[in-house]
Amino acid sequence: MENTEGISHTGFHAGSFSVRDETRVAAKAARRRVRIMSATLHQPLPHHEPVAAPAARLALKTEGTSRGLLDGAWWPRSRDLLSELPALTDVLDPLWGRITRIAVNPKYWPVIPHEIPVGGHVVKVGWFTPEIDPHKLLLLSYGTGRWDLLVIPPETGAESAARLMAAASDYDGPPLTASALIAADETRCAVSAADRPLEPDEAGKYEGGPSSEAVPAQTGRVSRLIIGM
Repeated sequence: MENTEGISHTGFHAGSFSVRDETRVAAKAARRRVRIMSATLHQPLPHHEPVAAPAARLALKTEGTSRGLLDGAWWPRSRDLLSELPALTDVLDPLWGRITRIAVNPKYWPVIPHEIPVGGHVVKVGWFTPEIDPHKLLLLSYGTGRWDLLVIPPETGAESAARLMAAASDYDGPPLTASALIAADETRCAVSAADRPLEPDEAGKYEGGPSSEAVPAQTGRVSRLIIGM
């Protein structure tokens, strides 16, 4: 009887050790699966290099003082002042002194922010009508001066933009307002399109052929600074 109890007792303990071993193995396997899943779910995100904002497209008079009704021309890429003005002031601050205030006519600007953070400082933005020409941007630098830029509509073609930039930034340019310059160029384009027959390459362009836009080279006396073209 005692032998039988000994065998049973020994067998019971042997079975208990086996169960604990299996439990320990299962726990290790479960922890390993958790580590693998955690590593899979928390992989580092891919690193993207920051994309630099495009430079402002400008043509400025190179003379030290303002002459005529305009000091140059600005060709923004959109009507979003919040995204366009920082690039503009980044260029003008070293040339004209820190720009502190900007004013526009609200006719062609859907949203006019009150302030725009640029280069570590804040530029105040306001609007006036009818004091400011709808196609003009007024810039003020505290203690330095005032400048007026023709605003070329973003949808303007490259050739028309080049003509407008030349007219607005030329020392000997016509004493026209910003809106008068825009209207004169629109009239010129309309007359040219009506009177001049299409060239073979132009016909291909309008029929879906390849095309390319280029800014024509400027000739005559150099009196302007062209940026971002």
